[in-house]
Amino acid sequence: MKSYNIAIAGLGGQGIIKASDILADAAFRADYDVKKAEVHGMSQRGGSVNTDVRFGAEVLSPMVPDGEVDVLVLVDASQEPVNRHRLRPGGVPLHPELLAQLELPDPKTLNVALLGLLSARLPLPVAAWHDAIRQALPAKVHDMNVDAFDRGRHCGLEGAERASG
Repeated sequence: MKSYNIAIAGLGGQGIIKASDILADAAFRADYDVKKAEVHGMSQRGGSVNTDVRFGAEVLSPMVPDGEVDVLVLVDASQEPVNRHRLRPGGVPLHPELLAQLELPDPKTLNVALLGLLSARLPLPVAAWHDAIRQALPAKVHDMNVDAFDRGRHCGLEGAERASG
C-alpha cells in the first residue's frame, strides 16, 4: 500500500493546524496509520506555519523529509518559495488561486476548501472527510465548512478530468 506525504503551509491564523487535524482524522477514519507534525513560526498570528501529515499501511515518522512531499497545500501563496524544495519530483503544489473562481461561503473556509481540492488526489472516502470536519469544528460552522470542502473537491475533480481528457 502506498504511503502519502502531505505538507500544508501558510501563515498563523489561517487554520493550517486545523486543516492538518482534519486531514489526519480523515485518514485515520479510513483505517490508515497516520502521523502528524507541526512547525510554528516566530509569530502566533502571521508567522509561517507548516504541518506534515503522513499516512499509509505503516508510517514510522511524522516528519516528511525534504524532497518527498507528494502534495504541498499552500493556504498562502507567499509560502511556496520557502517550501517548494520539499516537493518530490512530480510532486504537486496546490495554490489558493486554484479556487479563485469559487464563491466560498466565508473567507475563513479557504483551508477547508483546499482540503476538498486535495481530497480529489487521495484515496479517502468523502464521508471520512465530512465526519472529520464535523469532529474538528464547532457545530455552528459545520454546514458552511462541509459546503466549502465539497466546492473545493468538485473543483479538484473537474481539474483532474481536464488534465486526463
